[in-house]
Amino acid sequence: MAGTVSINDSLAEANRPYSDDDDLLNEVEVNGNWTPQEKALYEARLKAKAKRRMRKSSRNSTSESFSESGDLAGTDPNSPKGKVNTNDRKSRTGKGRGLPKKGGAGGKGVWGAAGMVYEDEEPDVRDPNYDESAQGDTVYATVVPEVDERELEKMVNPIVQEYFEHGDTKEVQMLLKGLNLGPHKYEFSSMAVSLSLEGKASHRELTSRLLSDLSVKLLSQNDMARAFDKILKDLPELMLDTPEAPQMLGQFVARAIADHVLPMAFLDSYKGKVDCDHARAALDRAAVLLSMKREMVRLDNVWGVGGGLRPVKHLVKEMNLLLKEYLISGDVSEAERCLRDLEVPHFHHELVYEAVVMVLESKGDTASHMIVKLLQSFWKTGLITVDQMNRGFHRVYDELPEINLDVPHAHSLMENFVDLCYQESVITKQLRDACPSRGRKRFVSEGDGGVIKN
Repeated sequence: MAGTVSINDSLAEANRPYSDDDDLLNEVEVNGNWTPQEKALYEARLKAKAKRRMRKSSRNSTSESFSESGDLAGTDPNSPKGKVNTNDRKSRTGKGRGLPKKGGAGGKGVWGAAGMVYEDEEPDVRDPNYDESAQGDTVYATVVPEVDERELEKMVNPIVQEYFEHGDTKEVQMLLKGLNLGPHKYEFSSMAVSLSLEGKASHRELTSRLLSDLSVKLLSQNDMARAFDKILKDLPELMLDTPEAPQMLGQFVARAIADHVLPMAFLDSYKGKVDCDHARAALDRAAVLLSMKREMVRLDNVWGVGGGLRPVKHLVKEMNLLLKEYLISGDVSEAERCLRDLEVPHFHHELVYEAVVMVLESKGDTASHMIVKLLQSFWKTGLITVDQMNRGFHRVYDELPEINLDVPHAHSLMENFVDLCYQESVITKQLRDACPSRGRKRFVSEGDGGVIKN
């Protein structure tokens, strides 16, 4: 149809190259009257013109990266089109001045930029080329890890138990130096005291000596004070196994203050601040002991003297006192407890000897029956062994002639007592038969000249 333009023709006309004649035509047509089809064609031409200008500006911006030969910078002329040389250090983005990275100071096999001066660096231990022998004298130090609080009791208990056997404080010091107790070192003292409360009097004496030696070299007075503070707090639990714990702890405190293990103001710091009755009883016990023996520098005998360390005369005196108290009270259990506290099982034959001699020197049969009862109890409980019993009786057999000087009827009394002990199963038949008997010498009248009758 005349006067109309199809859509395809309009698009082709819009994509046609734009020339100066078109601008003149546009200026002429602007003043004229346009049909709708001509107006659409005009707008399409404007859009195409704007797109051509944008493409032209982008090509101008990237033209700097092209070489004079028309190839891309950084590409091999002999390589396929678009393939970039990966070994080239120049920028691959097509932008920049085409210089190498880091000014030529980086990359493999490069020692740095020209003119760069390196300072001396300390050798790195992690360097594969590190030579330990070339670094001069090397000092090696043993690093001991700190003992965990949960493992502390497992490590301390064997040390204390072994110390109760050998009694060598220097060995304990050497073992403690090998352990890194850290801030928990004061707990060693509290554990040692707690273990000794469940043991014998000799164990408590050894513990007091150990605390005295450790306070000079390993533990300070503040550490000892913290240890006893902990024991005072744990006193109700300790009483479940040791009912006498308050009295024993009071003796420990008094001995520690006398040995300068604890400061003198330890008791004063607790005045009016103790709520536990058991702790108050322990501190009162310590105060009483210190007031009674103020002149003494050390309360050495607060636990008594250990069995193996006591002099023989002292042990003999203690056993004589034990037997005399028993003959007065008749309490077998108390006598047994006192004998156990002496802790001299190797010296029990002395008790047997003193008991038999006491029977020979006594008057009446009461003492003999009570002594038989006591020896029978010791025999049944195993407190006195067969060897100790035999040694005690044989000592009396050997000294019977000398005893007879003071006790004229010692032989007959001995025979009666031995028979009684055998009847009560205190001694064996061999021991009874070993008892010496004195034969009777019957003389004739004075007129016969002292001739002995056959």
